Amino acid sequence: MLHEKLASKNIILASASPRRQQFLRDLEMDFTIQLKPVDEIYDPALKEAAITDFLAQLKATPFQGTLKDADILVTSDTIVWANNVALGKPTDAQNAYDIIKSLSGKTHSVISSVCLTSTKKQHVFNDVTLVSIKELSDEEINYYIQNFNPYDKAGAYGIQEWFGYIAVEKIEGSFFNVMGFPIHKFYKEILEF
Repeated sequence: MLHEKLASKNIILASASPRRQQFLRDLEMDFTIQLKPVDEIYDPALKEAAITDFLAQLKATPFQGTLKDADILVTSDTIVWANNVALGKPTDAQNAYDIIKSLSGKTHSVISSVCLTSTKKQHVFNDVTLVSIKELSDEEINYYIQNFNPYDKAGAYGIQEWFGYIAVEKIEGSFFNVMGFPIHKFYKEILEF
């Protein structure tokens, strides 16, 4: 491991996301995966990063009282913020179509928050990336939904997949944040935690 400071830490990733798991592997971090269910319900008055900050912290609550001194728990949440509404993961093909159609020809924000929790402290940070999508035909939207998996992704698309290749005209900010994890900020913050 690059940093000795982390060698004595036990990093726990509380995420089923294959992308978040791969990011930590790619950083060559030693970590374990622990999943504990939580109802992702938030006050509808919350907007933008306040939603993901709240949910990232909420996902840490089932671990309270179970962490040991060397543990650093990593929880995270991502939303697509478009038309003044938070878009999460689609529930079915029609919902995926509606979400993607609402993004077509517009620019939206992808907001990810990460919460680091130890026995002594908790720290939440977030990142925002602007993504501009071209005007999409119904044929393109349906092709993506039928041939890829929009159901485990906020905003119903993966920028690293076919959709990203054909639909994304411009991004402002971190590409990896759009995949669900602001890895550059995570690396900096966990070393300082």
